Amino acid sequence: MLKTLMNEVGNNKDAAVRTPIFTALEVFMEVLIPYVTAMIIDKGITAGNLQAVALYGGLMIVMAFLSLFFGFQAGKNAAKAATGFSANVRDHMYRKIQSYSFSNIDKYSTAGLVTRMTTDVTNLQNAFQMIIRIAVRPPLMLVTSVIMCFVISPDLSTIFMIAIFVLGFILISIMVNAMAIFNQVFKKYDALNASVQENVSAIRVVKAFVREDFENKKFTDAAGNLKNMFVRAEGLLAFNNPAMMLVVYGCIISLSWFGAQHVVAGSITTGNLTSMFSYVMSILMSLMMLSMVFVMISMSIASAERIVEVLNEEPDLKNPENPIETVENGEIVFDNVRFAYRVGTGESVLKDIDLTIKSGETIGILGPTGSGKSTFVSLISRLYDATEGRVLVGGVDVRDYDMAALREKVSVVLQNNVLFSGTILDNLRWGKLDATEEECMEACRMACADEFIEKMPDKYNTVITQGGTNVSGGQRQRLCIARALLKSPKILVLDDSTSAVDTATDAKIKEAFAKKIPGTTKIIISQRISSIEHADRILVLYRGKINGFDTPARLLETNALYQDIYNTQVKGGGDFDNTGGKS
Repeated sequence: MLKTLMNEVGNNKDAAVRTPIFTALEVFMEVLIPYVTAMIIDKGITAGNLQAVALYGGLMIVMAFLSLFFGFQAGKNAAKAATGFSANVRDHMYRKIQSYSFSNIDKYSTAGLVTRMTTDVTNLQNAFQMIIRIAVRPPLMLVTSVIMCFVISPDLSTIFMIAIFVLGFILISIMVNAMAIFNQVFKKYDALNASVQENVSAIRVVKAFVREDFENKKFTDAAGNLKNMFVRAEGLLAFNNPAMMLVVYGCIISLSWFGAQHVVAGSITTGNLTSMFSYVMSILMSLMMLSMVFVMISMSIASAERIVEVLNEEPDLKNPENPIETVENGEIVFDNVRFAYRVGTGESVLKDIDLTIKSGETIGILGPTGSGKSTFVSLISRLYDATEGRVLVGGVDVRDYDMAALREKVSVVLQNNVLFSGTILDNLRWGKLDATEEECMEACRMACADEFIEKMPDKYNTVITQGGTNVSGGQRQRLCIARALLKSPKILVLDDSTSAVDTATDAKIKEAFAKKIPGTTKIIISQRISSIEHADRILVLYRGKINGFDTPARLLETNALYQDIYNTQVKGGGDFDNTGGKS
């Protein structure tokens, strides 16, 4: 884990190295100041030597300014190193997530990934800054102060050595119990973020069903759980300060009593005793700072483990050593394919799929919910790999292609249509970055999106809000289809992506496909017979198996499930998903 995270320091190594150096110099100056103070008292004030007072006073001022300068440089470099480190971690995490296959993404919740990239990285940034600066300062201050105390008076030094062990025992006891609680806190963050994300993304549904009170309670419960965990942890840490004060005042009283006796006996000067008080405070404050550093580090360990889990996750899908860059045509072959989302832990979603789709064909896919329709088309663009068997595109196993090259030629419009904030042109150019405005307009004409775009005040420069909430579901679907068409694909997959479009517009889109892109293989998943009744062939899936694969006319004569669906929709008489059908 440590090696993985240290690799993220990157170009901030110089600042990370300079920070402890400047911190050490700052501590060195601070440790010497009480020693100079003792000289002012003993050699200047007590001896009545004003020249010595001026000399050592000037030296103290110089040392104070040097300490200030070194402290400023340490803080500046620590901030640069820590923020640069966190930026590198976030960037690496984001890039890693982008490289994940769907099976990798399925392992994490969206809220969990957001928490890891925000809260967890912030915790790691704070811990890193502490490690390179604050974690350096207390040990140095502790060691140098102890050395100076033993130089001044070995006898009196035993007082605060006992105090160190007492305070150390108390602080470690508090810290261990607090760490156990902090390790659980981040799971509560995931629950809180999940509640916020779900509510905001589905706010229209929440309001439509008047569920604001329910959602408020759910969020309040999640926030309350997080609060309770922090209250318990911070309640334990609240004992740090009283314990610190108890030991400090006990140490000062003891040092005053025994120190006075040594001054009277002449074994120590007043100035040296004064400097020892400063060193004792430095020692005990160093212990307090160390306890807080350990708490922060313990909090960050839980965050670090969650971050490293994302960074070390290897994508399930990878390019071969010598990938094929060109897709020759849109022919698709499923060769005895089986697929399961979790190998060995559940039933296969697709079973014994054997079929060939010729380049340029229009194929309709029908089947009840859960029959494997979306999974079937996901294998074509290698969003998942077949568990058994092969999927071939253009005569080549999809695992032999460069994934980017394959997906450039297999254009998929998924069930959940997503638009991004920006203009309509910005969204269309996701399909082709350098597409001209005329190319975008042509794609929109094919998708029948020009009908509503031309009515907008800013037309193609109309701004789309995040998620496309300022356009209707049907308009959003047509924009996504146009975006897919701009890729000039060899294979076009429409996964129930005209469900919100009226039947007349749906027919226009299919007619435009037939005229404009006759050489493109078109696969259309639909719950409506009218959307696929003019397809060259229709694939009927039932419980992950091929129930029928033939022309619409022949299926209507020979396939019971297709007949049931047809009669349900065309003639009426039942719930589509409850028809069941016959093998």
